[in-house]
Amino acid sequence: MTRTLLLMPIVGVAAALAGLAILARPAIAARLLRAGDGDAATYALRIIGAMLFALGLFLGGFALALRLSA
Repeated sequence: MTRTLLLMPIVGVAAALAGLAILARPAIAARLLRAGDGDAATYALRIIGAMLFALGLFLGGFALALRLSA
């Protein structure tokens, strides 16, 4: 197993978990990032959470596809 194939799912899981945490609790993430309590900060955090979760899904999917094709 190459390092890339081992690293991709680890980074994917970390990104997906971070994205889900931000999506589930945007108020806690806003406090940690000192982003404020406004609607704009909440929407931005939801977008960031969704993008991190999507990154995790894509990296996991590509790692699986690479593993199955090799």
